[in-house]
Amino acid sequence: MELGLRSKLALVTGSTAGIGLATAEALLREGADVIVNGRTNTRVEQALARLRSAVPGCRVEGVAADVSTAAGCQSLIERFAQVDVLVNNMGVFEPKPFGEISDADWLRFFEANVLSGVRLARHYVTGMRARNWGRIVFVSSESGLQIPTEMIHYGVTKTAQIAVARGLAETLAGTNVTVNSVLPGPTASEGVGRFVENLARSAGKDAATVEREFFATARPSSIIQRFATAAEVAALIVYTCSAQASATTGAALRVDGGVVRAIA
Repeated sequence: MELGLRSKLALVTGSTAGIGLATAEALLREGADVIVNGRTNTRVEQALARLRSAVPGCRVEGVAADVSTAAGCQSLIERFAQVDVLVNNMGVFEPKPFGEISDADWLRFFEANVLSGVRLARHYVTGMRARNWGRIVFVSSESGLQIPTEMIHYGVTKTAQIAVARGLAETLAGTNVTVNSVLPGPTASEGVGRFVENLARSAGKDAATVEREFFATARPSSIIQRFATAAEVAALIVYTCSAQASATTGAALRVDGGVVRAIA
């Protein structure tokens, strides 16, 4: 299927690893021009080298900016004033008992997971509306539907992303600009990999055993009973960014391995 992304300029935040990096690569394979973003120059340069090796001849640039801050978003906007596709992927997670989640934690999570996307969408949607074409995707989580008791602050921010995406989509009624949220389930990202490795080390088990136990106890409703790959999640994100997805907007699209027990 031709996705109609050739020469479209796409910004993917938090794209030096995991779902973000996989999304950047998939967009490049569709002929899009891609802006990679991470917090440090070193990480950005490593991602650029990997992408240029994986997709020879691709058009990819990078910008180091911490988009969890207003200043970081502004520096990115100053470098790239307009984009056709915005994938708000950057986010943070941290298991922590509710009673130990401080005000500072709540504010940090909200600024990173919610305001980063709000700030960028607020800027870029103006140009998209003027050109009457654009795609905005908030990478949320199944945790936005089923709040995880081990990290309630994370789940709340993911619910907020779904709400922002739906509300923004409704402000664009009658245009060719779409806004959606994509809800991955447990995914084998860099951060999750470290989390599993630490659990395995502390329990004296191998990572495969920890993964099986995680799905047996923490996510028993998973149908695939494994972590999704970053590429599997990226495939849905990229389709949602495409010209072919023109009738999909205001939606919360699940790529959760069946974790959410719902038929809609």
